[in-house]
Amino acid sequence: MPPRAPPAAAAWLLPLLLLLAATAASAEPRSRSCSEVKRLYVAKGFSQTEAPSHEINGDHLKVCSQSYTCCSQEMEEKYSQQSKHDFRNAVFELSNNLQATFSARYKKFDEFFRELLENAEKSLNDMFVRTYGLLYMQNSEMFKDLFVELKRYYTDGNVNLEEMLNDFWARLLERMFRLVNPQYHFSDEYLECVSKYTEQLKPFGDVPRKLKLQVTRAFVAARTFAQGLAAARDVIGRVSAVNPTPQGVHALLKMMYCPYCRGLVAVKPCYNYCFNVMRGCLANQGELDTEWNNFIDSMLMVAERLEGPFNIESVMDPIDVKISDAIMNMQENSLQVSQKVFQGCGQPKMLVQSRASRSISESSFSARFRPYNPEERPTTAAGTSLDRLVTDVKEKLKQAKKFWSSLPGNICNDEKMAADNVNEEECWNGSNKSRYIFAVTANGLANQANNPEVQVDTLKPDLMIRQQIMTLRIMTSKMKNAYNGNDVDFIDISDDASGEGSGSGCELQQCSPEFVFNATEVIRDTKKADKELDDSATNVGLSEAALLLSVFSFLAVQRQWR
Repeated sequence: MPPRAPPAAAAWLLPLLLLLAATAASAEPRSRSCSEVKRLYVAKGFSQTEAPSHEINGDHLKVCSQSYTCCSQEMEEKYSQQSKHDFRNAVFELSNNLQATFSARYKKFDEFFRELLENAEKSLNDMFVRTYGLLYMQNSEMFKDLFVELKRYYTDGNVNLEEMLNDFWARLLERMFRLVNPQYHFSDEYLECVSKYTEQLKPFGDVPRKLKLQVTRAFVAARTFAQGLAAARDVIGRVSAVNPTPQGVHALLKMMYCPYCRGLVAVKPCYNYCFNVMRGCLANQGELDTEWNNFIDSMLMVAERLEGPFNIESVMDPIDVKISDAIMNMQENSLQVSQKVFQGCGQPKMLVQSRASRSISESSFSARFRPYNPEERPTTAAGTSLDRLVTDVKEKLKQAKKFWSSLPGNICNDEKMAADNVNEEECWNGSNKSRYIFAVTANGLANQANNPEVQVDTLKPDLMIRQQIMTLRIMTSKMKNAYNGNDVDFIDISDDASGEGSGSGCELQQCSPEFVFNATEVIRDTKKADKELDDSATNVGLSEAALLLSVFSFLAVQRQWR
């Protein structure tokens, strides 16, 4: 018997059943996707009651797609805050590493410079105490004042190094002139006249001029370099505290968590898509790049000075011997100096015979002066040397170049933030899982007018960023002056006027032309001058010793210092 044909009603029922079965089959994975979305949502500390288990209509969503979704309105709002938090953490993590690098190097340099000054003062003090004992201890104010002013310059900058050193040599000349002419009485007015002849007569030879040059340029470079490290640390700290605009937050939400609402929890944003979002959100930070790179370059140039002709360590270590060498010059030329002073200032009054004899007797103390021995120097400051510190920080400075223009790419290089360039078809492009078709926008605020992902107001730069750009320009100008060995008056570059230093500094237009990188000539001239001074320093002998002993013997009977 042949099979019976199905009724007419069954002809349309079968396709309907098949369609319902297909719909049910397709609904099951969406339900699982929403379950995974819910699990991850709760794992972030949010309420599970806010997350649906199955897809719902997305009409309530403001940023993410309004088709069927796994996100409630509360979820989109929480994801918006989470995307902002994730972005700020990503910026902070990279910036904090660089900030910590500058902070650590600043502390090490600062510790080294301070300890170097302490060691130099201690070395001079120990040498003279061993040789002269109580005589030196009673009359050491002049040398203590010298180191007090050097330390004050490094910490505050409110010291004119040239004037301070000129005053030191003038005071020393007054004491020495009395010593080599003990038979005369000198009034304060007469000694002021003597001081006026310091530059003309050069009683201490060429030591004051060379030492002033060496000390000034070494201290300017050291202080400026340390201030530069601190400024870099502070700029990074302020700029890295980013607060994205509402438009930026929308773009971040769309990139980071809108795929969750589609159930695509394992799909990462396309790399170029991430790049455009970060370029837009960090548009103002990108404006720092030019001035930041100029600042880094100027730091590197000063670092080279610190390694060579402006090495503060090579200046301060033998400063006691250089001062002794100057005193020896004064002793050898005392007769000619006295005669010229008498011609210019007049013949001084003679002391009465008894006082003159007593003065000469009191100043005739004899002891052997122990010459400079490098092995007796204190241990290296801060357990290191300037050369090692500079070599280390130069590498860090080179790595810090182009930090701000590279920041968007470095964030997107994190595998948690974006997919790599290999899986261009398997990434989130802002709408679905597919290739991202837009080109990457160039760095900087002006270029963001063409950014397809973030709406940026290119006519409204961030004021805080502009302040930091000005800070970098000022510091670059200071570095250029320090590179040329010129004194630097630091101005307050902090936001709350609580920074160190004062003074107006120099105008950028006036400072910039001085930044001429003719390092070869400077180093050659410096080495020649240093060699001449060092050669003379090694010839410290007994004649200098006798004069030094007489100086302190004479000073012992003086009640007051000028």
